[in-house]
Amino acid sequence: MSRPCKYRLDAQHAVVGSIKTAAADLLGWYPDILLTANVTTSAYLVIGNERDFCGDFNHALLRYLESDLAGHPQDSPLQIFAGRKLYALLDGDARMVCSLDGASVVEEVAHLLNEAVVALTTLHVKHGPLAVYCLYHGSEDDIIMERLLPPFQDLLHKPVRFAHPPVLTLSPEELLGELADHYLFAALHEILYTSLMVENQQRVTHLQGVVQHIDHESGRLARRCAILRQVEIIEEIEVILLGATNSAKPSARGDPPCFAGGRGLRHRCRCSRPSGVRGSGLPQGAVLPQRKMTGHRNTRPAA
Repeated sequence: MSRPCKYRLDAQHAVVGSIKTAAADLLGWYPDILLTANVTTSAYLVIGNERDFCGDFNHALLRYLESDLAGHPQDSPLQIFAGRKLYALLDGDARMVCSLDGASVVEEVAHLLNEAVVALTTLHVKHGPLAVYCLYHGSEDDIIMERLLPPFQDLLHKPVRFAHPPVLTLSPEELLGELADHYLFAALHEILYTSLMVENQQRVTHLQGVVQHIDHESGRLARRCAILRQVEIIEEIEVILLGATNSAKPSARGDPPCFAGGRGLRHRCRCSRPSGVRGSGLPQGAVLPQRKMTGHRNTRPAA
């Protein structure tokens, strides 16, 4: 989690908690001021992601949404999807009445919040009072469906904390209206910061898994290369040994030595000879002629 996002998220948690506490104290003494309007239309605000490498971040939201809608088949809520990668999965879906670009960094949360408020206001003018639910990732393993409008419905009939009613400078109805506006503003900030934080955490987890997979495959390929190189070295050694063995074998013909190199020189000759020819080059049984040996003349002049 980035430090700016953590600080802002902690601040929004504190603000939302304070507003709910004040509303609970007010409703404890004036429960009749919470109007229960006849809401006939529901609207779902689904917070997805704007960038890739988040695993099944968007698919998990859609599975949860489909499961919730399957439990209430009579409802056909209006659906607003925030996040480019999310609403790209629902291209052509008639239930999607509005699509918003998501927030990639903390500084873009305010713009997304304004766009969401404009979209909800437009639907309120067109369809009347809305029951607004927000679907988002509360943690890496938890998806939350939170009701935003009408607000403070879960705070009725809570025990009163004080023995005396609060001292007000506004009428209870006006004060509750002001608290509702502040609550919607703070709750949307909290939801968007939480979703962005979980998105970044899942992206880090996903990329770590990718790096681990690449390291595993690199090690496997390195071991495979080493095995193949060992096989090549063994084959080269076998070829060398085979060549050395062939060169060390004696001649299978058993040819006798010949004297083709001249008188007094004896060497083994493996050249091809006609049949019946011995090492001397003469037919078998032939007698070599006797060379006449003559003495050396004394050419030195007489003394």
